[in-house]
Amino acid sequence: MDVLKEGERIDDLEYKGLKIIQNKDGFCFGIDSVLISDFAKDMRKGSTVLDLGTGTGIISILLSKKQDNLKIYGIEIQEDVAEMASRSVRLNNLQDSISIINDNLKNLSNHFEPNSIDVIVTNPPYKKNNTGLKNDDYRNLVSRHEIECTLEDIISISKKLLKDKGEIYMINRAERLVDIVSCMRNYKLEPKVIRFVHSKQNEKPNLVLIKAVKNAGEFLKIEKPLIVYRDDGEYTDEILEIYNKKRNKEG
Repeated sequence: MDVLKEGERIDDLEYKGLKIIQNKDGFCFGIDSVLISDFAKDMRKGSTVLDLGTGTGIISILLSKKQDNLKIYGIEIQEDVAEMASRSVRLNNLQDSISIINDNLKNLSNHFEPNSIDVIVTNPPYKKNNTGLKNDDYRNLVSRHEIECTLEDIISISKKLLKDKGEIYMINRAERLVDIVSCMRNYKLEPKVIRFVHSKQNEKPNLVLIKAVKNAGEFLKIEKPLIVYRDDGEYTDEILEIYNKKRNKEG
């Protein structure tokens, strides 16, 4: 494989032998990427998938083993991050399943025909620009704040590229749900499934998973909450299942 660059490491994803290259000084994936890849796993076999803002490539890499015969395109605007994601794809021998495209998602019409994509998956920047504390590292800023793209940018390009009845899966901050639903409906992406993610049972949700379908009729299913941690700080059984792990006997 390619030699690691300064500051990089290989992390074991502990899922079907998958590994990923990450830079300790850059934006490393969190549980949100794992959750959205699991949320989207029931997409149709053989789908053509866009992973918007792929970053390290974590969602694309996990999805490649969660459903059969997918063709996945990971879109990443930052050249060095896209190059690192490409090396992770090669590290896992997934070149036939995953292609990394280094470009602004606003330019995707140069790469794909309208109405040609089955599924879009995205873990977008959560924070509006000029809100919240900002990290001085540009890579982290782009990953967390709407600097290079906004929620509307993601939804508008999704509407253009998705086939009729194509699906978009998104994870975002729960506090942005109204913005998400309003914008999706403006672009004829009808929310169909919503699931809130709570750190613990009695805490308010901090994340929301949402599935929408292009040009679909109105009907929304609210799934039971996804709880990440038990009261003792250990992962819940469902999170362990998502990570493909078993609880030790002491737990």
